[in-house]
Amino acid sequence: MTNRRDFLRTTLIGAGVLTSGFVPTAANATIISSDKAQTNSQKFNMSSYAAPAINKVRVGIIGLGMRGRAAVERLSLIEGVEIIALCDQYDDRVEKMQKFLSEQGLPRAKSYSGSKEAWKKMCENPNIDLIYIVTPWDLHTPMAVYAMENGKHAATEVPAATTLDECWQLVETSEKTKKHCMMLENCCYDFFELLTLNMTRQGLFGELVHAEGAYIHPLLELNFRKTGYAEMWRLKENQKRNGNLYPTHGLGPVCQAMNINRGDQMDYLVSMSSNDFQMEEKAIELAEKDSFYREFAGKKFRGNMNTTTIRTKMGRTIMIQHDVTSTRPYSRIHLLSGTKGIARKWPSPERIAFGHEWIEKDEMEKLEQEYAPEIVKKIGELAKQVGGHGGMDFIMDWRLIDCLRNGLPLDQDVYDAALWSVISPLSEWSVANRSDSIDVPDFTRGAWKTNTPVTLTLAGGGTTGVRRVKKDATSKQMGIQ
Repeated sequence: MTNRRDFLRTTLIGAGVLTSGFVPTAANATIISSDKAQTNSQKFNMSSYAAPAINKVRVGIIGLGMRGRAAVERLSLIEGVEIIALCDQYDDRVEKMQKFLSEQGLPRAKSYSGSKEAWKKMCENPNIDLIYIVTPWDLHTPMAVYAMENGKHAATEVPAATTLDECWQLVETSEKTKKHCMMLENCCYDFFELLTLNMTRQGLFGELVHAEGAYIHPLLELNFRKTGYAEMWRLKENQKRNGNLYPTHGLGPVCQAMNINRGDQMDYLVSMSSNDFQMEEKAIELAEKDSFYREFAGKKFRGNMNTTTIRTKMGRTIMIQHDVTSTRPYSRIHLLSGTKGIARKWPSPERIAFGHEWIEKDEMEKLEQEYAPEIVKKIGELAKQVGGHGGMDFIMDWRLIDCLRNGLPLDQDVYDAALWSVISPLSEWSVANRSDSIDVPDFTRGAWKTNTPVTLTLAGGGTTGVRRVKKDATSKQMGIQ
């Protein structure tokens, strides 16, 4: 039986779901999803774990593309952070950010570049406390695992993993090393999401029954743009996989509100995708004009819209959607529906109801003032000035550093990283099997029943500040003088 389970896990999920052409059965899916939880016990509970405080957090950043450059800029503003290492396979990207640090009056960082393996040397550097990962999806788990094995905390862009095996690898490595592995789910720190989380904690919506989230974002042009993602990696993901490839932006905030991994747990899911109505057509159109796109022409792409529904152990439901091709306004939905009220962010404006009608604008403003969480009161306005998706990126980074400096548990632990990420491979399996249901693994191995819900408590009111920076084009744009 063990050999059979290992074969199934490697062939189906570990290899990326169905890449071998083998079609699994529902019974096999149950074995794959629950095997580790049934046979192994939790080595150490990373939920609510407070690692030893670090007065000055020494950071190494891997990946200096679109998101990576912004991460360097944000982290350079936070007191108690020292950016001591920069890594990218492209030398010019590293030098550009070295120049930025110099312009801010900050020390030059150690450079790692010129090779796709340069990041390993960075992770081996004993002077780094935190590895901050901003690379293509398939590198997130290998880099985070190697960082933890070399004594570093790891923070990785979303999703943290792309296969079930990778999710377990993150969990087991974090438990073994007692190093944090945080997925950088910035949407958990957006203002309405923080407001509704606090309102949920105060009982204003009653008991949550249903939630919805999404990543609906028209990225058709960007995904096909030569200068968009290095080596067209994101387009290739949409070509080789069919499911909800990017679930965590919509899923993270509603999971925190519903206490998933901390009082409730996902049980099983079903997933369905539409056909692709645009990407294959776009590839053919571009290939007729430019030979660069011939490798993409004539091949199948994932469907435009994926809808995944999840049932929890406590009988609640969650719907998550993913569409990056259709022509429609951006939306993450963010809907929380309870026994006493409902909140919904999109379509805008943000709305809340405690009956059959949405509350009026003046009532909404009163709620925002009364239930704004402590972290928003402390750095919300500053975050808006700094920017980064309206400020949520800065709040996320500031909160991560403040927790590490004060020895606080992180708001997002490795179980969240694994659970929110595993929706992708499980949705792929369900789509390939006529939307059959599949069990969702419990990465906490039962600890969800007693784990403490997320509260975003600030130690001493939040002791981390923001350093002054030089007056230049960047700082003026950020609103920091």
